[in-house]
Amino acid sequence: MKITKLGHSCLLVEESDARMLVDPGAFSAFDGLTGLSGILVTHQHFDHVHVDKLRPLLQANPEATLVVDPGTAEQLADAGISPARTLSDGETVDIAGVEVRGFGRDHAPFHPDAPNIVNTGYLIGGRLFHPGDALTVPGFDVEVLAVPIVAPWSNIGQTVDFVRAVKPKVAFPIHDAIIVAPAYGIFDGTVQGLGPQDTTYQRIDDSPLEV
Repeated sequence: MKITKLGHSCLLVEESDARMLVDPGAFSAFDGLTGLSGILVTHQHFDHVHVDKLRPLLQANPEATLVVDPGTAEQLADAGISPARTLSDGETVDIAGVEVRGFGRDHAPFHPDAPNIVNTGYLIGGRLFHPGDALTVPGFDVEVLAVPIVAPWSNIGQTVDFVRAVKPKVAFPIHDAIIVAPAYGIFDGTVQGLGPQDTTYQRIDDSPLEV
């Protein structure tokens, strides 16, 4: 599996014959990308799916299966875009021979008084888990974990506890567009320092991760 980070929470995942893009949001650089077999969206926030950038992406990749959470499906329908498939907790879809499993139901809460939205994390190929905007611990083994680092809905203690609970073999940071360079200190110094010591911690902003 080859994982290329295209900014913030956007990942290009290549496994066997599948080529999938996860969370094509406003802070990510995927313009001109072609040859996709799948496009996955965890939830409807603009930093994870940007409608004006999604339209040309779909046009450039007419064979790609668009898979989204139920909440995003409603939002895209209002914009005249019809996803090929919605994925909820426990459901699976085949993308060019690679299984994608949905996990979770809710976006991490911002505040008790704020309404919440749907969030579906994705386990790709039984190996890579992209949680979207949630720190819900999955009930299955995770080999490679994308770790949301900087968000208004979490603190670093929660992030450390999430990595400890998941216990992946490999972890790398996502959701860091706000403070990309300083996030290295948070990830390397705090998450790696306090997380499981048998996990390999790696940054993939400059080069893809191959696992």
